[in-house]
Amino acid sequence: MAAANHSPSSPYSCAKDSGPVTPTTSLVTFLERVQETAFQTYERSKFDHKDFIDLSLKFDLSTTVKAFDEISKTENGSVSTKDFEEFIGKWFKSAGEDLVYVEPMDFETEPYGFLPKVENPEVRAWALEVHGLWKKLSREVSSSVHDHPELHTLLPLPVPGMIPGSRFREVYYWDSYWVIRGLLASKMHETAKAIVTNLISLLDTYGYVLNGARAYYTNRSQPPLLSAMVYEIYNRTGDVDLVKKALPALLKEYQFWNSEIHTMIIHDAENCNHSLNRYYAMWNKPRPEASAIDKRFASKFLNVNEKQKFYRELASTAESGWDFSTRWMRNPSEFTSLSTTTILPVDLNAFMLRMELDIAFFAKIVGDDAIAEDFLTASHTRKKAFNSVFWNENMGQWVDYWLNYGAEPKEPQTWEAQNQNQNVFASNFVPLWIDLFNSDTPLVEKVTRSLQSSGLLCAAGIATSLTNSGHQWDFPNGWAPIQHMIVEGLWRSASTEAKKVARDIAERWIRANYVAYKKTGTMHEKYNVGKCGEYGAGGIYRPQTGFGWSNGVVLTFLEEFGWPKDQNIDCN
Repeated sequence: MAAANHSPSSPYSCAKDSGPVTPTTSLVTFLERVQETAFQTYERSKFDHKDFIDLSLKFDLSTTVKAFDEISKTENGSVSTKDFEEFIGKWFKSAGEDLVYVEPMDFETEPYGFLPKVENPEVRAWALEVHGLWKKLSREVSSSVHDHPELHTLLPLPVPGMIPGSRFREVYYWDSYWVIRGLLASKMHETAKAIVTNLISLLDTYGYVLNGARAYYTNRSQPPLLSAMVYEIYNRTGDVDLVKKALPALLKEYQFWNSEIHTMIIHDAENCNHSLNRYYAMWNKPRPEASAIDKRFASKFLNVNEKQKFYRELASTAESGWDFSTRWMRNPSEFTSLSTTTILPVDLNAFMLRMELDIAFFAKIVGDDAIAEDFLTASHTRKKAFNSVFWNENMGQWVDYWLNYGAEPKEPQTWEAQNQNQNVFASNFVPLWIDLFNSDTPLVEKVTRSLQSSGLLCAAGIATSLTNSGHQWDFPNGWAPIQHMIVEGLWRSASTEAKKVARDIAERWIRANYVAYKKTGTMHEKYNVGKCGEYGAGGIYRPQTGFGWSNGVVLTFLEEFGWPKDQNIDCN
């Protein structure tokens, strides 16, 4: 299946990578060396790159580097397993030790008014177990990180928060939206606010919300959903102080996403220019958390500039949250054809539209009518861009737009029909989540019919794509955020048919999560939507459990749709 309905030029032809690069720390650079040694020492199946970049030093960096340099090595640079493990044990604290468990301030075993629509006792008992997982995922940064930040890749955060789970030991940006939705269903309003406080602290420090709270994530962000988090909390609590605290930060974030590297101008057939957003990481080296494997992928490139370009594409794809998928590849069978920076993603621009609407709403709350008016105007301008650039009438979907390679951000590109990626991805339906679209009933009904005939609807939910590539953001994997945004968009519409489809998808997803939980005793990061009750696979790390956003979406669906007393929960 082609990545688009045309054959764009190679993204690596003589191109010089001259984009911005955010410096990393000396500790991260050293830990990449440690990770490379681990990669050479251990069998691949027993190795997770991230475990070594998350280590904390017991002693100062220069002393530790000196000791590392003195380990006896073979000619190819490898170290015996015994010597390496002795070194790690002597000089490092275990990955994750810099985060400590903390009891959530507002956790109750069974909160008052918890999931009133869940009448089935079996489902209710499970929902309470999922609710109980918030206690297991609650962490605060240790005092050591605050006192000696130079010994850690973990970044200091002001208050406790929630981690996704397993190898993801730190706070992550876009995960936090669905964690917050689950916390609100669990009546844990103060914990939800604390997550926002931590993300705002990152924004105030770096000028944008980092991908995650680690020193090696300072070169990129993630899908911008902070405004949506603040909106959901305000919608439940009416906390005006939170809005006042968040608004200046959100204006700063909006400025970051509309900086030159993140925007491109498209000139449409009606002579209008549209400024739209893309992912673009400030990095052109291997990602520290996967440095050893990134270098192996890049080894096919002989030219330094080609390697740097590829490394930027890797980091930019990680910024998208969809790492990895054929969605970003000019040649779906060739991983090194990643070209994320030359794509205007439909979902990123939906998130930007949501941010514009949210900021306008918050500005009205605090009485700043000028900002409210400006952002309302910006939202209507962007909606027009959706109609001109992303909408595909024949498909009944919004689709990603591929840029002509090599164009400068300041130079408008003329819209061309063949630059729309006409392959089907779940992201094509994410704009339904935005009220400006789900309030248009004829449009919703057209998109609903398109979703039903797309091939994405499976036994256990919505597949991410139709391509079984082995990458984790492709078929047959389904992810909680995707299910939630599409279901909520359909459900909020006035269309009876769309609401029916929304409920059906939500029930399939709940069943899949329930049966997998009963089989494995845990919630999973992703699920195989082709088989009810099977968790997902693929990608460059082992399937993870915990799991923040999966917990959040299940609780959100159960709060909204409930589960009747006599309705079976098993796969059928």
